[in-house]
Amino acid sequence: MEFKKQLQTALDELRKGKERKFDQTVDLIINLQKFDVRKSQMNLFTTLPHKIKEKKIGAFLESQNPIIETITLDKFKLYSDKTKLKKLVKKYDFFIAQASLMPKVATTFGRVLGPAGKMPSPQLGIIMNADAKSINDLKKKINNSIKIRAKEASIKLAIGKQSMKDEDIIENILSVYSTILKELPKDKDNVKNIEIKFTMTKPQKIQIK
Repeated sequence: MEFKKQLQTALDELRKGKERKFDQTVDLIINLQKFDVRKSQMNLFTTLPHKIKEKKIGAFLESQNPIIETITLDKFKLYSDKTKLKKLVKKYDFFIAQASLMPKVATTFGRVLGPAGKMPSPQLGIIMNADAKSINDLKKKINNSIKIRAKEASIKLAIGKQSMKDEDIIENILSVYSTILKELPKDKDNVKNIEIKFTMTKPQKIQIK
C-alpha cells in the first residue's frame, strides 16, 4: 500500500478513538536505524503547507513595536532575576531579535533560551530592520515552520491538530518526511518505521518499504 494511503488508514483508526474534551495534537514519530546521532547532526527548520497553530512570539527590539510583544534593551536588566527569566521563556513559543541586539540577547537570555531551543537564530529569527513588513513576514514564516531535531534515534514532531482536515495533516507529514529524507545519509534505509498518534492514543505504525 502506498505511503499516502497508509497514512489515511492510520488517521481513520486514530479517529475511531474515544472523544476528548480538547483538540488533540497529531504527533509524527520517525524511528531511525543505522543512524549515528553523534555523527549526523540534524537541526533545521522546515515550512509546513498548513499552519498547526498561532505561535506566541516575543521580540527583542530596539524600540517598542505595536505589532508584536516587545522586550526592549532597557528591560533586559529585569531578567537577571532567574524566576522572571524562566517565566519569560515559558510565556513564548518563539523569539525573534534585531541583529544589533543579538550579542546582548545571547549574554542576558542565552543560558535559558539555548537549552529550551528558543534562541533567535539566523535561520528563522533575526531581522535587520524592525519595520512592519519584516516583522509580519517573519511571524508568518514562524507560524508555518517547525524545528526538526534528532537528539536520539527517533524524531518526534507535532504535525497537526485533530480538528484539521485529514488531507492537510497528510500533506504536512509528507512535506516533513521528504525534508528529513534529504537530510538522512542513507535516505529511506535510515528509516525503520513511522508512527502517528493523537495526544491520548496509542500510535499507529507504518512500515516503510
